[in-house]
Amino acid sequence: MKIAIPVKGRLREPAIGLLHDAGFGPEEPGERALAFRCRSAPVEVLLVRAADIPEYVQDGVVDCGITGADLARERGARVSTLLRLGFGSCALEAAVPEEASMRSLCELAGARIATAYPRLTTELLAERTIPFELVEVTGSVEITPRLGLADAIVDLVSSGNTLRTNGLRSIGVLFSSQAVLIGAEDPAEGALRLAPVLASVVDGKAARYLMMNAPHSALAAISSVVPGSRSPSVLPLAEPGMVAVHAVVPGAEVWRLLPRLRAAGASDILLLPIERMLA
Repeated sequence: MKIAIPVKGRLREPAIGLLHDAGFGPEEPGERALAFRCRSAPVEVLLVRAADIPEYVQDGVVDCGITGADLARERGARVSTLLRLGFGSCALEAAVPEEASMRSLCELAGARIATAYPRLTTELLAERTIPFELVEVTGSVEITPRLGLADAIVDLVSSGNTLRTNGLRSIGVLFSSQAVLIGAEDPAEGALRLAPVLASVVDGKAARYLMMNAPHSALAAISSVVPGSRSPSVLPLAEPGMVAVHAVVPGAEVWRLLPRLRAAGASDILLLPIERMLA
């Protein structure tokens, strides 16, 4: 099975880390390596430009690939999204100079907009029926308003620091992106086998295994606090009237969950990372 991942950039290391966490044993690629094998699975990894991965997948050069959702859509390749991977989050945003009067996306009507994402920008603004003049560039998009080439820009934003450094401010999000596993429109068998394995790692990273002790009388209150569609597991303890409660909870909810559990009567609360999780 062949999978393509970005040869450089912010998605490369998390993609290799995902293969490692899935147990594939990826070899450490050399600085100039363009391919490497996995020691524990029949998987060959190709290192290519992130923007080219949709084309490789569409043409059947590889079974699947990891790239940004924004790049998959911008390329216009005939691919399917098999899994959202939970890293590389960013947003395609419209931004204008700080002194500009525009405050919302609808005010972009008739504006000159510079972007390195012409297909995606055109599609997204057309969905909002916003006419504009496209100024296609390949880099340094943020400088175009200062040079008088554009009234606004559309570009990927992670922290927003680059916009602020260049005297720009966002006026709206057009598209939220993250790393995705993509396959062909009719995915190869290898891709369909790989997706649930990676999903178990992605889901595991997003969850925590929660264990606590509590009086049996507090079960109803604790169960109402614990999020999720399934009831927690309850095990009797040697101490009369006490039980152990186990549950899988979203990692992002832990900070607000713990004080509510203590208030409901839980004690000896433990939280453990989850290596993999299969629904």
